[in-house]
Amino acid sequence: MKKSFTRKFAVLLAAVMLFCSFTFTAAQTASNASSTAASSEAAQSGDLPSAIADGAILHAWCWSFNTIKENIPQIAEAGFKSVQTSPINAIKRGDNGGMCLKSENKGNWYYQYQPTDYTIGNYMLGTEEEFMAMCEEAHKYGVKIIVDIVANHCSSDYSVISSHVKSITQKAFHDRVEISDWSNRYQVTQGKLTGLYDLNTQDAKVQKMIADYMKDVLSKGADGFRFDAAKHIELPDDDPSYAGSFWPTVLDNSAEYQYGEILSGADRIGAYSRLMHVTAESYGSNLQKALAKKTMSASTVKNYKAYDENLNDISPDRLVTWVESHDNYCGDAATWRLLDNKQIRQGWAIIAAQGDTTPLFFARPDGSSTTDQWGKNTIGIAGDGNYFSNEVTAVNHFRNAMVGKDKNIVTVIKQKVTMIERGNSGAVIVSVSDNDNTVNTETALPDGEYTDRANGGKFTVKNGVLTGEIKAGAVAVLYNDSVEPEYMIGDLNRNGQIDIQDATILQRHLAEFTNPDGTPIVDERDPVDFKIADFDGDGHISVNDVTGIQKVLAQ
Repeated sequence: MKKSFTRKFAVLLAAVMLFCSFTFTAAQTASNASSTAASSEAAQSGDLPSAIADGAILHAWCWSFNTIKENIPQIAEAGFKSVQTSPINAIKRGDNGGMCLKSENKGNWYYQYQPTDYTIGNYMLGTEEEFMAMCEEAHKYGVKIIVDIVANHCSSDYSVISSHVKSITQKAFHDRVEISDWSNRYQVTQGKLTGLYDLNTQDAKVQKMIADYMKDVLSKGADGFRFDAAKHIELPDDDPSYAGSFWPTVLDNSAEYQYGEILSGADRIGAYSRLMHVTAESYGSNLQKALAKKTMSASTVKNYKAYDENLNDISPDRLVTWVESHDNYCGDAATWRLLDNKQIRQGWAIIAAQGDTTPLFFARPDGSSTTDQWGKNTIGIAGDGNYFSNEVTAVNHFRNAMVGKDKNIVTVIKQKVTMIERGNSGAVIVSVSDNDNTVNTETALPDGEYTDRANGGKFTVKNGVLTGEIKAGAVAVLYNDSVEPEYMIGDLNRNGQIDIQDATILQRHLAEFTNPDGTPIVDERDPVDFKIADFDGDGHISVNDVTGIQKVLAQ
């Protein structure tokens, strides 16, 4: 009898499960998610938006796959939609495999940017199997994975580059042209970057090698890509003497999100932005300077284009913003000396609360400070815990709850306190002052009492005026409990996937079908299977609740 299920039943079962899910309150759903991920009421992973572009990216710089996997529950709880890895392909084994971030003869982070082949796995981050396990764990929590792709060049040590890459075509690399003029497009796109062997990206076989690698990475669980040194790869409409079809070829894949690292000195960022998202480095640089000087204005906060005329024609939703990146943290800019963790949180609140760009949070090395760049100086371990601080977490969840809402930026106290409002639903107040300040400003927020979700302070709105105290250098996050993020209809367990298929699997499980090897389709002993099946978190597979309906339909 149990094997006589009909399509009508499958549809009804799914509908019943959807109906049951809608009877839960948002608070109950968040609570159930928290019981699996973490025990915090202040920050639940259930509010992650559907799209990478709408959420925040955590750059887990130099973290191993296993370290990222272990920290996925905390990352989701902190409100990050995606995690960006370091390059995952085969790389030069420098300094005899030393695992220091930077230490003479004991290792260096930049070996990660010296590819030797385009296969998954390296000695710094882990194996292909560990990469796949990391992606699987991330997806359980609705977190997406962005992989850093180094497609412009291989290692500077020709002897370690694989024969596969060397023989992929008759001429796998460009001529050894030095870049002496950084405004010269030919040199920038065809020359060698810091001595690295520059791939012949105009060659169709080189393009296919990179495209095939990226498709393999996607098939193993990745969701998006960041392209290192993107400005060093020519565009289709560059000078005909060196233009190429690299970008249209490699970007033609199933990735949800792809962006290119375009640092200063490239005069064609607008053209890159028409192919992929791009980085707004100049905005980040000027934000850093303002934070270091402890001065902030509404124009500094909102004007992405003021410092780079090349951004004039680029829509903000095509931009990736940051307070800092691994390039300026490790490079000549030395931002690690400029900003402490409090100032990083201030800058993060400014870029993440606005909602019209995709912000990236660079996780500094664990134990680092403004006097110690490398801290514990170990590749593979988790970075500094600032990424899950109360202020960063509160801002992330504010961002997730405000998807699609307009922004309004207000100077509350000249050059010291700025407020970012999102419609009439919420506001983030950022102080760069060394003193406590009283807020007394007009607002679109409804009248009522508000509790700062970051630090617990109290604010009041009466007759359209917001009052309260913002502590020195603090971030305050205000919004109503009634503001709820947009979920995908049918995503019962809020993991970023529609659960209708899960209902079908449960139906087959109840009908006592098995996998080809005889194992149960839903193994109730498996915590993952059980979590998916137990929608209401009551310790029982939820499909059993509709057994009565099954019996009626089966008669």
